[in-house]
Amino acid sequence: MKKAQILSVFLKVLSQENGDKLCKRIIKGYMDKYAELDIHGLENIENIEGPIIFTANHLSNSDGLVLNEVLRKFDPTFVAGVKLSGDNVTNIGMRVIRTINIKPNSADKDAITKVIKSLRSGENIVIFPEGTRSRVGSMIEGKKGIVLIARMSKATIIPIGMSGSEKLLPINKEGNMKSENFHHAKVTVNIGSPVVIPEKEKDEDRHLYDDRVLTHIMKSIASLLPEEYRGVYK
Repeated sequence: MKKAQILSVFLKVLSQENGDKLCKRIIKGYMDKYAELDIHGLENIENIEGPIIFTANHLSNSDGLVLNEVLRKFDPTFVAGVKLSGDNVTNIGMRVIRTINIKPNSADKDAITKVIKSLRSGENIVIFPEGTRSRVGSMIEGKKGIVLIARMSKATIIPIGMSGSEKLLPINKEGNMKSENFHHAKVTVNIGSPVVIPEKEKDEDRHLYDDRVLTHIMKSIASLLPEEYRGVYK
């Protein structure tokens, strides 16, 4: 039995409070040991009031852990794929951060409604608009859910570009998250200025407008990345 499996069993016998404390210590240990964080742009958000939608590209299951540390002041809730909850290692991380689970690659109306309600109540949210980790090491097409959430919540959108996290906790090529391990890596986090959503033109088709807004949001993320990470948004 692997360490993560043993730990998962051990956590089940602890109280929720003690289990959460242990998970935080474990994750902090991993981050301190393996991650060298290089953070830029904090001045862009120091005077911004919530609610805020932080939007970032997605390269690794470590992305949430990195951003939870970087955005600690904002105490964000993360939108996370349901399938993550089936992995022992990721489960430890998900006990450290607050999440709203969403079904990957689907129009999960219940989850989107929860996200909008959270924003309207003043919470800050982190969303990875691509909806899944990029297997090619650069940006893939975003999902339109972010457009609906932004429109309905009226929250401020802050773009974040991340590079290097794909080396911190690389994706297993066979798709087995239980086999993923941490490695020493420098992770660069670039935080941008608020995204200004373009106005809908008078006779513009709603679907075409949504496509334009999505592209605008995704390119605001891409602009914060080295060119080789920009993928379809070069």
